[in-house]
Amino acid sequence: MSTARTRDTISECISQAQSGSNEAKERALQTLAKITKVSPLNRSLLAQADGAIPAFLRLTESNSPVVRALSLSILFNLSLNPDLKRPLADMETINRLNSIILSPSSPESSRLAASLVCSLAMLDKNKAKFGVAGTVQALIKAISGPNSAASHHLLSSLAELVQFHGNCTLAVRSGAVPMLLGLLVSTDGEDLAGTSLAILGLLARFNEGLNALIRTDKIVVSMTDVLKGRCMLSKEGAAEILVRLFDERSARAREKAGFLMRKMMEGDTYADGNQLLLQW
Repeated sequence: MSTARTRDTISECISQAQSGSNEAKERALQTLAKITKVSPLNRSLLAQADGAIPAFLRLTESNSPVVRALSLSILFNLSLNPDLKRPLADMETINRLNSIILSPSSPESSRLAASLVCSLAMLDKNKAKFGVAGTVQALIKAISGPNSAASHHLLSSLAELVQFHGNCTLAVRSGAVPMLLGLLVSTDGEDLAGTSLAILGLLARFNEGLNALIRTDKIVVSMTDVLKGRCMLSKEGAAEILVRLFDERSARAREKAGFLMRKMMEGDTYADGNQLLLQW
């Protein structure tokens, strides 16, 4: 399809998406979602269309779950172009995404909104914006709620945001550490546990997160319990946290910690290591 033809199609679909029945809107949005899924050029053409992005944002408030999901999918597709990440992450969009994430009635929309947050936050300059807008707190609140299909996407978005120091502070102050540790024992999903541990490892890079972990009762026992499991991603996360915890201690403690972790990874027991655990 030529560029001129694509522009005409985009213009027609935007018009249809803002008027008519939900069925007409769905057809128009499906077309736009399809042509922007793999083509960076089509994404740029759509973003350049007058009033396109505000229109999709308004459509995320539609009473049709299909229209909401398609609108979010299109915005996500646009966010895949690096040059569109910054203009897409304005405060109006971020506040709308926060509202969707906190809405308990639409797990699919929450999943798509979280994916869009994660994509936009991959641009480091956007991370602080999300922190200012309260997205970190929104994600933690949503993750703390009933388990849903969106949980993994919510955690992935949080993992991206806490790579910025300011967002790490917000996460710790909003109860991220106990929430994430709670997921380790409350969920049967190894991917959720692995992502939770990865986030804890990111939080532990900064003093706020590390101190919160140190203050947690039996944190070393909890991490060594993870090392006894079968999920390699979880084991790696737990090992990283233990290294950071013991890095605050003496060289002798770090040596014992390293030996203990090797033994636990091998499924063995070690008397001195167990004694070390009792001290925590």
